[in-house]
Amino acid sequence: SADSETVHYHYGPKDLVTILFYIFITIILHAVVQEYILDKISKRLHLSKVKHSKFNESGQLVVFHLSSVIWCLYVVVTVVVTEGYLTNPRSLWEDYPHVYLPFQVKFFYLCQLAYWLHALPELYFQKVRKEEIPRQLQYICLYLLHIAGAYLLNLSRLGLILLLLQYSTEVLFHMARLFYFADENNEKLFNAWAAVFGVTRLFILTLAVLAIGFGLARMENQAFDPEKGNFNTLLCRLCVLLLVCAAQAWLMWRFIHSQLRHWREYWNEQSAKRRASAAPRLPARLIKRESGYHENGVVKAENGTSPRTKKLKSP
Repeated sequence: SADSETVHYHYGPKDLVTILFYIFITIILHAVVQEYILDKISKRLHLSKVKHSKFNESGQLVVFHLSSVIWCLYVVVTVVVTEGYLTNPRSLWEDYPHVYLPFQVKFFYLCQLAYWLHALPELYFQKVRKEEIPRQLQYICLYLLHIAGAYLLNLSRLGLILLLLQYSTEVLFHMARLFYFADENNEKLFNAWAAVFGVTRLFILTLAVLAIGFGLARMENQAFDPEKGNFNTLLCRLCVLLLVCAAQAWLMWRFIHSQLRHWREYWNEQSAKRRASAAPRLPARLIKRESGYHENGVVKAENGTSPRTKKLKSP
């Protein structure tokens, strides 16, 4: 019947106009969050310029990642579960290419692309320090490359699950940074993020290898046909797997490097405290000198007498 029909969409040149429109919407929302939430909180914390820049970055990303996790979870529950993606993992690669998308899935991908594209001019609007620009450009380009790749190569089902895992980890990290800026002794969320980070890398690699390396490799329609949206060839699969594995290896290397540096700084601080406590301390009012002792502003010899020569009284 007409009531039970569902409309599906595919990508095309008109998506560029839609993405451009939502870039302007995202810039406006970014300014609203900055002015009415983050600026008011940062004024109370009295942060330095470096911490203020990182606080704004984490504050914006917490709002985005948290809303994306909720939205992605809603899409997975309402759309993905109804089509059996979770109960049947084979549906992540079966019936490939997944050219026609439900509205929620297509709208989610377009908004994701719009947000990460808007982050490029925001580097100028937010007056980000030159030292921070290369680091931010790295993860912005990585997100754009992965999201656009999943969307254009018709791997939207797999991309949804991987984005849900990635954004869940990022929410923990940026929330931990915000709590750390409020109280530098609060590092509990960093410990939770460190525990979740490695597990997330493992799940992402496992799903990517399972779906692309094994699932698509066993399908019959292994032909390069861009008109039908079929990119299931050995070269394409190798490029996608290489990109995912290289990105996860790079993230893991940065994580291990930062953890080792943090532990090194912690142990150096602890050893400095031990050396300071073990060093012998002289009394504050008694300092031995070559000529004797200096006590209460008077120089005395070792037997307690003053080394000054007494004046002889004239007879």
